[in-house]
Amino acid sequence: MLQLSAALLNKSVMSLRTGVAIATITAPIFNPDNLKIEGFYCQDRFTKEELVLLYQDIRETLPQGYVVNDHDVLADPSELVRLKKVIDLDYEIIGKHVVTTSKQKVGKVSDYATETETMFVQKIYVTQSLLKSFTGGSLSIDRTQINEITPQRIIINELAKTVPSPAPAAAA
Repeated sequence: MLQLSAALLNKSVMSLRTGVAIATITAPIFNPDNLKIEGFYCQDRFTKEELVLLYQDIRETLPQGYVVNDHDVLADPSELVRLKKVIDLDYEIIGKHVVTTSKQKVGKVSDYATETETMFVQKIYVTQSLLKSFTGGSLSIDRTQINEITPQRIIINELAKTVPSPAPAAAA
């Protein structure tokens, strides 16, 4: 099931063992190599420190939040050796400039939709400049259209040009 970014954040992390909320999700951890959410930063309910919940430790996703086995699955970011490179990148999708392979500016990423089973970003939503938004509005770009991801921008394949159809001739 696809969910927008707002539906993933500010959710509770609930312990299956104790049955209470143990943390609150604050931000995703993106891997820009494959546009996957590897985990989430969360604020511990008890110590108020920032910990990491890895995607694979989530047992179930509910409307109220995420269910995990116990508080032990929350880790300090410095303990996650395999994820250190991704954490150090601190990559954020929202606000990235989107351009085509021919360097035509498309706009900025305003939102994204994630497949909750795999945590891969499936679609990005791009807000165009004020002038373009009068004619085209915002764009939905599928992950298959993404050509390259750099620290500054997301490069997509060329957009299909739409040709306005001529007005039908009035009958005389």
